[in-house]
Amino acid sequence: MVVPFAAGGPMDVVGRILQSTLGDALQQQVIIENVGGAGGMTGTAKVAKSTPDGYQFLLGNVGTQAVSQTLYKQPLYDTMTDFTPVVLIADLSLVLVARKDLPVSNLQEFIAYAKANQDKIQFASGGAGSATHLGCALLNARIGINVTHVPYRGGGLAMQDVIAQRVDYLCVDTPVAMPQIASGTVKPIAILTRGRSPSLLNLASAQEQGLTDFEASNWSAFFLPKGTPAAIVQKLHDATVTTMNNPTVQKRFKENGIDLVGPERQSSDYLAKFVASEIVKWAGPIKANGLTSE
Repeated sequence: MVVPFAAGGPMDVVGRILQSTLGDALQQQVIIENVGGAGGMTGTAKVAKSTPDGYQFLLGNVGTQAVSQTLYKQPLYDTMTDFTPVVLIADLSLVLVARKDLPVSNLQEFIAYAKANQDKIQFASGGAGSATHLGCALLNARIGINVTHVPYRGGGLAMQDVIAQRVDYLCVDTPVAMPQIASGTVKPIAILTRGRSPSLLNLASAQEQGLTDFEASNWSAFFLPKGTPAAIVQKLHDATVTTMNNPTVQKRFKENGIDLVGPERQSSDYLAKFVASEIVKWAGPIKANGLTSE
């Protein structure tokens, strides 16, 4: 399983939860390889170019499979033609968190502070082009600020520097945010979904706090290289669904604030259509906000 981000980040958490039970379902050991870089494109391209024999598969997300296709002028692969979709696994909310000594307590105070200090503050991300980058970039564009971006090789590494107060804020997935919010090492400002997360019921959404119709979230799914035989695709699909139905796996996902998708969203055909729609969905705001990069 190629996780195209550093260990400790949200996609790594998803992979580690699935790893052992998925190996049991496949009757073969699953080894995770973290291949970070280029907002997840380095590891994703590695799978795209690998032999389509089922021995390498990708844990992709909104950044690697959707955002990359518009954000970069020359992405390292074509999501729609270089991969065989297997199964959508989970939705992950993004949370806006700040260093614990930032003098704000809610989103409106954060907006006022950011506008007054935009030439001094910095935001972190798990890499240029990652969901964590785009989440904050869209937020910045929506509230009308231009803040320096500090990319890291994964969301976990970015969080470490927010905790250390080297950077000011981060839009990060719930698995990375929740333990730090619980321990008080960072300050939660808003969840970037339309409604509240079942995992963070006390944290008001950006929409509740005045940003109408604002939403930024992440998801995870398995992909195989183009040309992988249908029987192999089906085997990985079925083993993954079996793993997702395992009560221990479900409990661990819930504890990390990750929402497994329902049966109606688990087919390979659904994932193919979903990714196509996500590419279109993100292309609009990326272009509108001038977020393209080399």
